Amino acid sequence: MGSVIRPTMALFGEAEKGQFRKAYVLRELPQLVDALGNPPENSQGIHFAIQALLYGRELIYFRVEEEGFSSGDYLFGLKHLEKVKKLHALCMPGVGALEIMEAANPLCEKHKSVLLTSQKDLYDYLTAR
Repeated sequence: MGSVIRPTMALFGEAEKGQFRKAYVLRELPQLVDALGNPPENSQGIHFAIQALLYGRELIYFRVEEEGFSSGDYLFGLKHLEKVKKLHALCMPGVGALEIMEAANPLCEKHKSVLLTSQKDLYDYLTAR
């Protein structure tokens, strides 16, 4: 039998270990733990990653230095994602910055993908305009 095609989700978040500006393609929880370790305090990225993997998603994880504020890390990852064939969801917890959100919009439109964020981050984005 052939391999099952899993919906792909990209996620930006902090992590205990791993390289910055590198795309980690993850399919199983042990891969996540081995590559990125535990979540830092007040970080949401690893928590969203666990949920995505438990729901059978393929995950492209970009480690960022500080969730919501490391513009260079986000812009690097978004540029990398332009090469992805199909992206079902983009998750950027902690991001409310206009620059980062506006850079993500064309990618979401291209793939007709959903942007996942928190209520607080959405409020920050909407009130920054």
